[in-house]
Amino acid sequence: MKRILITGGAGFIGSHLCEKLLGMGNDIICLDNFFTGSRDNIKHLLDYHNFEVVRHDVTIPYYAEVDEIYNLACPASPIHYQYDALKTIRTSVMGAINVLDLAKDTNAKVLQASTSEVYGDPIVHPQVESYWGNVNPIGLRSCYDEGKRCAETLFMDYHRQYNIVIKLIRIFNTYGTRMSMNDGRVVSNFIVQALKNENITIYGNGSQTRSFQYVDDLIDGMLRMMGTSNDFTGPVNIGNPMEFTILELATLVIELTNSKSKLIFKDIPQDDPKQRRPDITLAKEKLNGWEPKIQLREGLSKTIEYFQKIIAGQ
Repeated sequence: MKRILITGGAGFIGSHLCEKLLGMGNDIICLDNFFTGSRDNIKHLLDYHNFEVVRHDVTIPYYAEVDEIYNLACPASPIHYQYDALKTIRTSVMGAINVLDLAKDTNAKVLQASTSEVYGDPIVHPQVESYWGNVNPIGLRSCYDEGKRCAETLFMDYHRQYNIVIKLIRIFNTYGTRMSMNDGRVVSNFIVQALKNENITIYGNGSQTRSFQYVDDLIDGMLRMMGTSNDFTGPVNIGNPMEFTILELATLVIELTNSKSKLIFKDIPQDDPKQRRPDITLAKEKLNGWEPKIQLREGLSKTIEYFQKIIAGQ
C-alpha cells in the first residue's frame, strides 16, 4: 500500500484516478478546492476507510507524509481557466512549487499532468515531445498554456537541482463520464446540446482537428508513467492519435444521440489550435506498449449514456 496525494482529486480526471488507485489498495488523499471539482464525483468513494478528502488550494503549501503525488490541480477548459486568468497561472506555477517542495521534503515521486496546450497552435504535425511549440505568450489562453509550460520548467529544475523523481505527461483532449455539463469542452458541449435538441455550436468552419481520448485510457497511461524507472522523466504524450475534425465530431454526436439539433457556426476564438494530434511513439516504447483501447464511437456512447442520466435527474 502506498500513501498517494492527488491534487485536483475531485475533478473529472482526478476522481477516476482516485477510484482506480483506491481499487488497487492504496491510501489516498484527495485534495481539491472545488472550483471545478465536484463532491458528486467522489461521493461513492467516501465510505472507503483509506480515502481522505481535504478542501485545500494548491497555491497554499500543504504537508502530508506521502509516497507519490499526482498534480492535477488546474482548471482545464477555456471558460474556467479564463474566468480568473491570474488564479489559473498561480495554480499552475505556485501549485507546482508547492507540490515539488512537498516531494522534496517527503522524498515522494511526483507526476505533473501537463497538457497538449504547451504546443500551442502547432506548426509541427503530429506533435512530438521534442517540439517546443507555437504559443502566444500574451493571448487569452496564455494563462493556461504558459502556466503549464512554466510548471514543466519547474519540474525539470527541481529534478536537476534536488534529484526529485518526476514524471511529466502531456494530456491530449480527454473526455468521458464525470465531465461537467457546463465545462465548455467540445465533447460535453456537443453531447448536452444534442441531448436537449438545441443548436450545436461550432466555432470556425469545423475543419480544425482534435484527437479525442477516453478517460480510462488516460488513467492507464498515467499509472504506467508513474511506474517507469526513476531516471525517466518524460515528457510523454498521452492521447489518442486518431484525428477528427470538429464537424465530424458534431455529426457523430448527432447520429449517436438521434438528435434533431442543427449546426450553427460562430467566430473561432483567439489562438484556437487548427490541428491537434499526438505522436505516441514514445509512450508505446516507455509505457510497456501503452496505446488507447477505446475509440471515439464507443467512448462517446458511454459518455452520452452518462449525460442522459444527469439530464434526466435534473
